[in-house]
Amino acid sequence: MQRVCVTGAAGFIGSNLVDRLLAAGHDVVGYDNLSTGLGEFLEPARQSERFRFVRGDVLDLETLTAAMAGCDFVFHLAANADVRFGTQHPRRDLEQNTIATYNVLEAMRSAGARRIAFSSTGSIYGEPDVFPTPETAPFPIQTSLYGASKLAGEGLLAAYAAGFGFQAYIFRFVSILGERYTHGHVFDFFNKLRTDPSRIQVLGNGRQRKSYLYVQDCIDAMLAVTSKAEAPVNVYNLGTKEYVEVNTSLDYICEALGVQPVREYTGGERGWIGDSPFILLDTERVNSLGWEPRLTIRDGILRTLAYLQDNTWLLERRA
Repeated sequence: MQRVCVTGAAGFIGSNLVDRLLAAGHDVVGYDNLSTGLGEFLEPARQSERFRFVRGDVLDLETLTAAMAGCDFVFHLAANADVRFGTQHPRRDLEQNTIATYNVLEAMRSAGARRIAFSSTGSIYGEPDVFPTPETAPFPIQTSLYGASKLAGEGLLAAYAAGFGFQAYIFRFVSILGERYTHGHVFDFFNKLRTDPSRIQVLGNGRQRKSYLYVQDCIDAMLAVTSKAEAPVNVYNLGTKEYVEVNTSLDYICEALGVQPVREYTGGERGWIGDSPFILLDTERVNSLGWEPRLTIRDGILRTLAYLQDNTWLLERRA
C-alpha cells in the first residue's frame, strides 16, 4: 500500500478518486483550497483514519511541500477547468494549471516523491485532422488557453522525468461525467430547464460532436495505467469509442425530464473560443492494458442527470 497525495481532492474527479484509493487500502492526503471543490464531497473520506485533509493552494509551495511529506505517489488533479472563459482571464490558466504544476513537481522533489499522475486534456490536440485522435498525433496548433496551459504542464512532467528521475503518467481526458459533477453541459442544460422548461439556449449550432466518459470508468483507467505502465513518461488518452452530438445529448436529457423546449442556438460550429467541433480520442493504448469503459455515453449522461436531480443543492451552491 502507498501513501498518496491527491491535489484537487474536493473536486469532482478528485473526491471520487480519494474514495477509491481509500477503499483499496492506501493512506491518502487530500489537498484542496476549496475555491471550487466542495467539502461535502470529502465527508465519506473523513470517516477513514487513513485520510488527512490539508486546506491549501497549489500556488503555496511551502504548504504543498509539507502536505506531501512521506508520500510515494501524487495524483495532480487541481486545475482551473473552466475552459469557456479562458480569454476573459488568461492569467488564471497560466497560474492554476502551468505554474501550479511546476509547484507540485518542486514540492515532490523536496518531499522525495517521484511518481505523478497528471490530469491533462484532449483539448491539447486542438482541432486535429485524424479521428480517432491518437497520442502520437502531429503536434497540434493550440486553440484554447486551457489546452495550452495543460500542454505546458505535460512538458514540465516530461522534463522532470528526464532531469530528476520522476515517473510520469499523463492522462488526456475527454469530458468526464458522473456523480459529484459540478460543471459542464449536463449541469448547464438541467439548470436551464429547471428555470424554464419551455425553451433552452444551446451554444453553437448543436451539431458539435463530443465524447464523454463516466467518472468511475475514468478512475478505473487511471488505476490500471499506474499499476501496469512502466515507462518514465506514459501518455494515455482516456475516452470511449463513441461520440454524440450536443443535440442528441439534449434529446436524452429532455426525454428523461419529460420536456420539449424550443431550442435557441447561438450559431456557428463552436460554442465558445477554443471549443473543438469534434472530439474523439483513440483509446487503443489504454485498451491494450485490458481496460474498457462500462457505461455508454447515454448511460453516463442519464446517471449524471439523476445525480443532479437528487442533489439540487449543487445547482443552488453554484448559483
